Amino acid sequence: MTDYLIAFNDEWVPEHTEEQIRGKSVASRAVIEEMRTAGVLIFTNGALDRSTALFNVEAVDGKPVFTDGPYVESKEHLGGFCVVDVPDDETARYWAGRLATALDWPQEVHRFPGPGHVGRTDPERK
Repeated sequence: MTDYLIAFNDEWVPEHTEEQIRGKSVASRAVIEEMRTAGVLIFTNGALDRSTALFNVEAVDGKPVFTDGPYVESKEHLGGFCVVDVPDDETARYWAGRLATALDWPQEVHRFPGPGHVGRTDPERK
């Protein structure tokens, strides 16, 4: 199986009323529960925005330099995500489509090797 990150950028989401956000939350939680029941959900978090950024770190002269909070000039922030473990791209597309439909927000999908596969070279692995 392969892990996929399904995520949305909070910049892609237009302004919503609290009632609309509550409705999106109910709809997305239903999809997440389906993922859980199907045994594909690894982890999810839908409450990320600028306010949750604790610090940034960058290398300066070979040493880490930490700055509190998000970069002021940064316009894009991860809004929420799910990590799923599914057999193929088509299944990842299915779950990303379900979330995109439930939330009516674009989703972005990234494929990466799961925890047991990091550093492993396997020509059969997509």
